[in-house]
Amino acid sequence: MNAVEFILAGMLAAATPFLLAALGEMVVERAGVLNLGVEGLMALGAVIAFIVVYHGGGHFLGFITAGISAALLSLVFAFIALGFRANQVATGLAIGILGQGLSALFGKTYESLTVKGLPKIAIPGLSEIPVIGGLFVQDIVVWLSLLATLVIWATFAFTKTGLVIRAVGENPKAAHAIGYPVIGVRVAAVAFGGMMAGFAGAYASVIYTPLWADGMIAGRGWIAIALVVFGTWLTGRIFLGACLFGAVSLMSLAAQATGLDLPSQLLSSLPYLVTIIVLGIISADRRRLKMNGVASLGEPFEH
Repeated sequence: MNAVEFILAGMLAAATPFLLAALGEMVVERAGVLNLGVEGLMALGAVIAFIVVYHGGGHFLGFITAGISAALLSLVFAFIALGFRANQVATGLAIGILGQGLSALFGKTYESLTVKGLPKIAIPGLSEIPVIGGLFVQDIVVWLSLLATLVIWATFAFTKTGLVIRAVGENPKAAHAIGYPVIGVRVAAVAFGGMMAGFAGAYASVIYTPLWADGMIAGRGWIAIALVVFGTWLTGRIFLGACLFGAVSLMSLAAQATGLDLPSQLLSSLPYLVTIIVLGIISADRRRLKMNGVASLGEPFEH
């Protein structure tokens, strides 16, 4: 397998933690809420899933408990930021730190332990295509993540639910005036975003890298938040962005395997360098940001 085949084969799996967390954060921000605690939510989901799977609970139960745990922690954010109208940036950062602290506490006795991952599922015919065939050999969670991407896109494009979420994010006072429960919609969006972050962490710890190590999320939550801006709050662009960052994260491994004479620290920092560069380019295009942005993002709702 050459470097291109290696990157293509692993790109979707590497992108999945970014994609799941970014999709959840997109829904949260579309509702007008800015939750910067994604890193901590992912870390909590990762350790909870690992503990459940390690003790024989199975991957399905691991994902469910990870999603519920992260959703509950995100509701603490909602209670403070939406209930008491506290600053969303400060509250999100505090929740993120709390999530990372809890993950370190719960995972202390599981450091460096491993669990069994999930088998790959190949699509007959497509998986035998030269060079790109590896794209069609993925585990079940990757396939479900692609399905979730389509469902979320369709929800915002074609359903009343998506319209209500967007209305709450764009003009909460107008949405409240016509009878929509603004706080209720925002709390539901925050819980959904927390659940997706929990799933993302679970995938990282029990499937993609089936072991527990403190700090294993390693900035993926921050990249997921950046992906929402990178994708200008549009599902398709967020998916492409996640694939880009997944591919970039594999490039360092491919470069090391080919004997490229570059410091490993520089290669490991590639996803973060790409994040900074891409955000700089996107931020320069204010017209696109304004066209697709959320008008009331981060603003407390008072009525």
